[in-house]
Amino acid sequence: MSSATKIITRREAVDPASYQFDGDQPQRLQTIFAARGALSDQDVAIGLAGLLPPNNLAGLDSALALLIKALEQRQRIVIVGDFDADGATSSALAVLSLRAMGAAWVDFLVPNRFEYGYGLTPEIVEVAKAQQPDLILTVDNGISSIDGVAAANSAGIAVLVTDHHLPGRELPAAAAIVNPNQQGCGFASKNLAGVGVIFYVMSALKTALKNNGWFSRQQLVEPAMADYLDLVALGTVADVVPLDHNNRILVEQGLRRMRAGRMRPGIRALLQVAGKDHRRLVSADMGFAIGPRLNAVGRLDDMSLGINCLITEDERLAAELAGQMDDLNQDRKSIEGTMQREAMVSLAALSLRPAAMPFGLCLYDGQWHQGVVGILASRVKDRYHRPVIAFADDVAGVSIKGSARSIPGFHIRDALDVVASKHPQLLSKFGGHAMAAGMSLQLQDFQAFSEAFDTEVRRQLVEADLQAQLLTDGELSRSEFTLDLAHTLRLAGPWGQHFPEPLFDGVFRLVQQRIVGSNHLKMVLAVDDSGQQLIDAIAFNVDLERWPNADVESVRVVYKLDVNDFRGRQSLQLLVDYIEAL
Repeated sequence: MSSATKIITRREAVDPASYQFDGDQPQRLQTIFAARGALSDQDVAIGLAGLLPPNNLAGLDSALALLIKALEQRQRIVIVGDFDADGATSSALAVLSLRAMGAAWVDFLVPNRFEYGYGLTPEIVEVAKAQQPDLILTVDNGISSIDGVAAANSAGIAVLVTDHHLPGRELPAAAAIVNPNQQGCGFASKNLAGVGVIFYVMSALKTALKNNGWFSRQQLVEPAMADYLDLVALGTVADVVPLDHNNRILVEQGLRRMRAGRMRPGIRALLQVAGKDHRRLVSADMGFAIGPRLNAVGRLDDMSLGINCLITEDERLAAELAGQMDDLNQDRKSIEGTMQREAMVSLAALSLRPAAMPFGLCLYDGQWHQGVVGILASRVKDRYHRPVIAFADDVAGVSIKGSARSIPGFHIRDALDVVASKHPQLLSKFGGHAMAAGMSLQLQDFQAFSEAFDTEVRRQLVEADLQAQLLTDGELSRSEFTLDLAHTLRLAGPWGQHFPEPLFDGVFRLVQQRIVGSNHLKMVLAVDDSGQQLIDAIAFNVDLERWPNADVESVRVVYKLDVNDFRGRQSLQLLVDYIEAL
């Protein structure tokens, strides 16, 4: 929880006449749905029948032709993935589903971020050639791999690109490209994660194979594609893509299967090391418990470890690999903590002189870990509420790699495109989304790039845009502080990016306060001055220079309603996102 002062803004009320729910949702839930643009039962229906059909995915027919040919001719297929949670789940889904559909030979290859960088590079094609593939299938990457696809073509290897990242001005000369964000694609949801894209491709392949009699000829049991939705849910939430209606269906259906105990052994093992009860899973568990452990592998080691954990059928091996991933995540936390302290110290002087603080922050330290700079950028962005790029060495003394995080209203990938157009000599390569991006440049150009980036941010944003805001669903009445409402909200998700979990704000009397763990503030709050209605609350990662504070009697807090399950006893608890002394 950032200690910086934030503006609390309540969502505009939606006229009840504009929405219509026929179900038994409480009025509070109806207003929450309406505030997020869901105005009817159909808008919040999350059954599989509501999934968009794949028909309008541009390039799908060509992709299916390539894959059917590969299966019929017993070709060798190499999956080339990315080294984050989306890439890992995408790779696992592609491998598992192709094997289930009778592929004669299929394996995966993930670039080590420290040796090869991101995507299908010519160097990765050279590595893949050792496996003698007939077809390279990219998942969660490839749309910017111009040179890599050219290298594969020169080697006589066909390439099928499946990706969701924004394309550049030039597309790779792949045999087929499936990406909902490519120009001319009519697929209505542009927010699919990489794992969502490959799920759609594999589902369409299964249907095509069924229709041409492949499974009966090969005496194969048709795979149930819904069995892979645990992977889709994990990758979609961990990649923080917007949870539009289609993505909410994919995530919720995956969560329902996991709650019922139907999941990959590797996901079950990761839940166990994270201390999560699969019966009570919500989307936040994917983002804050499982995703980080999977991402830690790609940040510090080789994502092959994570993919092997996801594809194994051996429960014992899955537990062993999940334990290794948990250890790596602990290492990641330690490294991140050191880097964050160093960054905050260097920024402390600037924060005392607001006029000297750049609108767009660029940070670099030759000792920082290349795999952790993205998390660092996110932490600094949360603290100072402005676009941040953190850099670490790529080739010491020569080149650096950066990871960017942005704020609402500033499209980071498009901004980098503008900088690259105005200063073509600065960026070696870049790519990403609206809220996150990666790039490479020469160390000698760091200062020039920092100034160019700050100039672009200042061109688009004004001072007011750099004031962090918390958008809430208003104040709860005394009668709404109930376990029933907390349970209702918990299961009304999935909540996530662009469909945020309900946040409320209010003023409470601070009855008790103490630190638990290293820096978490445990509180007892009184709903009114009488003190007759007391509620437990906890704020994680507070500023220990401010809290606890014996002089504070009342606080304004922004919070989520939560169910605390301790030793089989459930009680209401507030999860505090922001606390302000009054």
